[in-house]
Formats: sequence, structure tokens, C-alpha cells
Amino acid sequence: MPKSNSCKKVYITTPIYYVNDVPHIGHAYTTIIADTLARYSRLKGYDTFFLTGTDEHGQKIEEAARQRGKTPNEYADEISAKFKSLWDEFEISYDKFIRTTDEEHIKGVQKAFEVMYEKGDIYKDMYEGFYCVSCETFWTKTQLLDSHLCPDCGKETRVVKEESYFFKLSKYQDRLLEWYKSSETNILPKAKKNEIINFVKDGLSDLSITRVSFDWGIKLPKSINDPKHVMYVWLDALLNYITALGYGSDEKRMGYWHNVTHLVGKDILRFHAIYWPAFLMSLELDMPKHIAAHGWWTRNGEKMSKSKGNVVNPKEVADAYGLENFRYFMLREVPFGQDGDFSQKALIERINSNLGNDLGNLLNRIIGMSGKYNNYQISSNDVKKYYKKELDEAEEILDGIENYIYDMQLHRYLEQLWRVLTLANQSITIHEPWTKMKEGKEDEALALVALVANLLAKVTILLSPVMPKTSDKIAKALGFEINTNAYEQIFKNGKLLDDFVIEKIPALFPRIEKELLSSDTPKEKIKEMSAAKKESKPLDEKSDDGLITIDQFFQTKLKVGTIIEAEELPKSDRLLLLKVDIGENAPRQVVAGIKEFYAPSDLIDTQICLVSNLKPAKIMGYRSEGMLLAAKDKDGLTLIRPESRKRSGTAIG
Repeated sequence: MPKSNSCKKVYITTPIYYVNDVPHIGHAYTTIIADTLARYSRLKGYDTFFLTGTDEHGQKIEEAARQRGKTPNEYADEISAKFKSLWDEFEISYDKFIRTTDEEHIKGVQKAFEVMYEKGDIYKDMYEGFYCVSCETFWTKTQLLDSHLCPDCGKETRVVKEESYFFKLSKYQDRLLEWYKSSETNILPKAKKNEIINFVKDGLSDLSITRVSFDWGIKLPKSINDPKHVMYVWLDALLNYITALGYGSDEKRMGYWHNVTHLVGKDILRFHAIYWPAFLMSLELDMPKHIAAHGWWTRNGEKMSKSKGNVVNPKEVADAYGLENFRYFMLREVPFGQDGDFSQKALIERINSNLGNDLGNLLNRIIGMSGKYNNYQISSNDVKKYYKKELDEAEEILDGIENYIYDMQLHRYLEQLWRVLTLANQSITIHEPWTKMKEGKEDEALALVALVANLLAKVTILLSPVMPKTSDKIAKALGFEINTNAYEQIFKNGKLLDDFVIEKIPALFPRIEKELLSSDTPKEKIKEMSAAKKESKPLDEKSDDGLITIDQFFQTKLKVGTIIEAEELPKSDRLLLLKVDIGENAPRQVVAGIKEFYAPSDLIDTQICLVSNLKPAKIMGYRSEGMLLAAKDKDGLTLIRPESRKRSGTAIG
């Protein structure tokens, strides 16, 4: 992949998904990674072409259709439509959705077969061996498990003896080994590359590339005049990457081929890293820049299977937790190439912690401070004067971050972005703008707010390929638009934001209560449970002596909160309207009867103790979502506060 804007064209592909089943989390994972790469490349200003689609030929599809009383074409239409519909619903930014039943693809495959045949790389002979219908793969006897089972899927193989055309795979063994050595990153991750090299070193046999025992496939070119043969599904499928660019028909898009990255699952790496490069060598086309293989997903530590009923439906997850939250989790949770485990607990933790506390709450703090200190106006004029050290530290963190994207270390890419968010949040804690305002250092306080806004702007631009809609909302609040110009100026050139008035926006990441999501509960049921919990009355059982039990005590949840806004309540002599940050995405609104003891300006950025699970109430028409703890005697009222500063949302008890 490119490292600078000198390379204008970028080509990114997913595998074309086999239509033997509906989309699952593995399909979504590959597609989300590819979509992120494509969005990042476009952000940089590259001319990007992103391909996905479906693989629809082969004996497995023919048999599956027959079992359902459908023609292969009807069955393929049905399943292919489900993939396309899901990617459209997920707003996957593909430029082309290819189907191997497309006429353009068929013509291109026949053209490629003809070229390789005329070159002498294809010949006819008899094939006798073991064939796995499930994997669409040929095996030698020595490769089988227990002398008859497929080494990949463990299913029964079939003994096949029939006339076949062969591709001279063995001819390209040495050239393949040379290609593997030519680049450290042509196959990723590197551990998988070593497996491929060892496999090739053991010796390659010529590959059977046609069948005569079924009809559902692409026929050979008319020039060869052998109508009983159809092409091996992997030859057909792999060629989609060039037929989508017009190979064999209108080749005006073939310029993208010079800079291609293939995203695949580890189970199909061998086809992509051995067969595919050999086909390209025969066709005298460039080699891919990257062939990157990711791991598999388990669920709660177990392999997913229909029989266990634990297969993750990506649409259900996205509907329940939010599509962009799901995208973030998938890319952050697992290092590329390793197997990952999907659990609701891990997803909820990422949403509440990384997204809610670190990202969403940072925006809330900027809105709250700018509103209190300067009527929501933010100016970057004095940022470098007072906080150049923090700006330089952020630049150092983000230096070279692009390498993580293009080397498929997306979890590291996101980790670096979150280091900048941590820097921003810590800058507020360390420099205490509320103290500077009290000390009359207004310029320093306002510059700190602007510093944090600028750090968030940089993160937002780089986060946009992962969470595009969320990033657009944040950018709009910060007074700019995410595009290539913003990427160049704000991220690459270090330009600070122009003066702007920050926009107050709704909560981005409403907190998810863990106890409601401890099992695989549908979204509708979660809403019902949440509503029921809010309406339920507290336990009123008491022991005979009037004491409460420890269980009853723990029905009350106490948290440390930080007051970020305070104002007098109109028409009230004793009430103040407060906004309190307790570590959730949005601050709590609290109506408190403390006006005669505290001026609103004295409360900004002070920490208090809050009853956080009190049923919301209406007080003088204002919703109150908690209660402050205070002590009152003849000398007046005092708020109960932490002895030393604690993180907002820290539990008390």
C-alpha cells in the first residue's frame, strides 16, 4: 500500500463470499476492515476502488439448490441478495459488488483460461484423487485425515476419477518462493507467510482446474471446444479480482491493479497466496501488494456452530449496540491475524469505557467548559503560547500512525488514537482550568479548552474511517468538516482550528447497564427490562428493629460526580440546576436545594457524591436525575465531597 500521495490509485478487495450460507460475523469482520482501509485511502485523497461480492458456482451450490427445490441460479440470487442488502445496511462503501454469474466476469474468466492455455500452462489429463465438496478442494491421500477425511473441515472426501484440465502449478514453485522473499509485507501476518513458504517448499503438484461431473460453473472458451467441462470454482472465483476491473472486456479500470490489497480469512489464505499469484504469473500481471489474512471469531471462548446455536448474527449485534460501536469493537478488540472472542461483556466494556468515558465524555467536557467560561466560543490563538508541549506530544504519538493502517495493525492504530484522548483528558485534570479561572488566568483556561478541542479534532479525523457517522457529528460540533483538506491541514500540517462556536449535541454513547446485557437478550427485551427497572419501587422490607439489610443498602448506588454546569433556577429562591458528570456519555441533570449556601460559579468543576440510581423526578418542571449528599446542622449545609480528586463515575461503597 502507498506511503505517500505520490501513488494515486488504490485497490482494496474482500473475498467474494460463497453463497452456501447467510452472512455471519466473520464476513462482517473482513468487510469492515476493507471498508476502513478504503475510507482511509479516500480520506488521504487516493483514487480508491473497493470491491466485494459473491462466489456462486460449484458443486456445493448445485447440491444445496437441489435440496431446496430451486435452480442453482435462483438459490444464488437469493443468498447473494442477502449479502448485498447487509452491506448496504451497514453502509459499506464498496465501488462494485461483483457476482461470478455476471456476464462480464464469465467473459473475463474464459479469456484468462484461453491465455493460460495458449501459453502452455494448461493441459488435459486424467484426474484421480480425493475431493472435498464442502471446501471445493482436491487432496492427495497423504494429506487426508484417517485416510478419508478432509484436513481442513474434517468432512468425508469423495474419490474422483475423471478427465480434467490441469494448471501447471509446479512450474511456478520457484518463482513463488522468490516472490515471497521480495517483500516483508506481501503476505500478512508474517507467521502465516512462513506457513505458506513451508507448504510450497514441500513441493507443488499441478492443479486440476475443470470438472465434468456437474454443470453449475463457467464453461471453457469456445476456442477450446470442450463443452462438457466447467471450470474449478477456485479458478473462477480468484479471477474476480481482475474481471471486476474489466479484464477480458473493457479494461479501462485495470490501472487499479498495480496497487492491490486482498483481505481474506486465514482458511482461504493458501488459495490466495499460492494459486492466485501463480495464475497472475501465467497471465503476466503484477503481483498483489498485500494478501492479508485475519483470524477466526469464537463466542465466549467456544467455536461458533449452528448446532450449538452460538453463531453471531452481525445485524442483530449492530441493531442492539449500534453499528459504529460494533465496528470499533471488531477492529480494537483483536490484533489482526489472531483469533478473537466475541462476548457481550467485552463489547459493553468497550462502549462504556473507550467510547463513552474517553471519547464522548471528552466532548461533553469541552462543551461544558466552553459554555461556562466563554459562551461556547473557542479560539486557538493562545494554544501554542501556553500548551505547545502537549501539542508536540500529540504529534509524536500520531507520527507514523498510517503505517499501522496499511500494515493491518488496526488495533494499534486505534490504541494510538486513544493515547491522544488520554492526553487530552489528563491535560484538563493537570491544568485545572476551573482553578485558572478563579485565579484570573482566563487566557490560559480558554487556551486549554482550545487545546483539548484541537486534540479531539485530530483524533476525529483519523477515527472517521472506523466510525464515519460518529466522527462527522463530532467534527460538526467542533466547527469543521472531515475531508481530504482537513486531513492534510489539521492532521498532516498541524493547523489549529479556526475560531468557532461549539455546538451542543445529544449524547453519542448512552451508557449500557451491564446487568441488562449479561445474556443474549434481544434489543426489544432489553428496552422492556430497562423500563421496568426504572419504574420499579425500592425494597421496603425492614427488620423488626427498623434496621435495613446490607442487600437493601446496596440498592442505593453512590458515585463521585463532577459539576460541569450550574445555574440558578428561575422563580426559585433555593434551587440550582446542575449538570453533573458521573462517567456516563451525557451529564446528569440535577435540581438541588442549595442556592442559599452556594453560588453557581463556586460549584463549577467541584466534585460531589451523588445518588445515581434515584428514580428521576420533576421539580418545578425540570427533570432531576439524582441527589447530592450533604450534611446540614444549625451552622448551615455542607456538600459531602471526596477527600481527594477522583475520576468521575467512581463508585462509592
